[in-house]
Amino acid sequence: MTSNEIATRDEQAVAVPAAAPANQPIESSLEKWAREASAISGIANAIAGTSLAGAYRGKRDEIVAVVLAGHELGLKPMTSLKSIDVINNQPALRAHAMRGIVLKQGHEVELVESTDTYCKMRGRRKGAERWQEVEWDTARATQMGLINKSEWKKQPKTMLIARATGEICRLVAADALHGMPYVAEELDGYVHGEVVQPKRAPLSVAALTGTSAPTPEEAPAGNRDVVDVDTDDEHAAAIQELRNFGEDEGVEDVDLLAYEALGAPVEHVSAQAIRDLVAKLRTAAANQTAGAA
Repeated sequence: MTSNEIATRDEQAVAVPAAAPANQPIESSLEKWAREASAISGIANAIAGTSLAGAYRGKRDEIVAVVLAGHELGLKPMTSLKSIDVINNQPALRAHAMRGIVLKQGHEVELVESTDTYCKMRGRRKGAERWQEVEWDTARATQMGLINKSEWKKQPKTMLIARATGEICRLVAADALHGMPYVAEELDGYVHGEVVQPKRAPLSVAALTGTSAPTPEEAPAGNRDVVDVDTDDEHAAAIQELRNFGEDEGVEDVDLLAYEALGAPVEHVSAQAIRDLVAKLRTAAANQTAGAA
């Protein structure tokens, strides 16, 4: 074999990819997202009128939003429709889906004990040695005003598992959950497999209190203290109290109402600030009702 033949065979064995043209445009992440959204829109058109869409049947735009949200978490379109509920205009993962996402990332989540009154779960990050544990019982659910809700009466064991699942998944793998850190069962108004829409009413801070809402710069500094919502039951109970007020008064987006009043998201203000706001809003709403009588 000659040296020329050897050189030719070497060139054939190592296939060097051709360089991309220097002027070829590079697709940005936003352009990629837009292209994927367009493809998902086509999928939504195809399935919106079928029984496969489930609770989203005939709701093309919501199918697009749910599938997009699931896509960002690595879920396939049909899996997204069976794993994500829309609660008060917010997408939320069902507990089984959240566990699946966390487990797929290589983290560990285990159910240690479960009864109708108590649930204990543990989890740990991929590669970590130390386990973290969370416990949920009916006493804790009662403290947060959950125990008398219909789903808790019908299936307390399932709801305790769901609450524990959400908490342990956030503790060990918050980065895997992106913009959906709460399981659907944790959110007020949850009805399994249904799209729950908020009640509508033209209420605002100004309408209720007769004062303009402060800007974030004007809000009291103490109201903007960051609160660890993953473990602070008192803070979660205060948020639930606020949302109960919203449900009672028919407020479409009570979190936005609170933002207008406090100058910051409820996740970033203290429990006391939220409770004070609820008391003020209840008084204003009562006065408004009395004035209309």
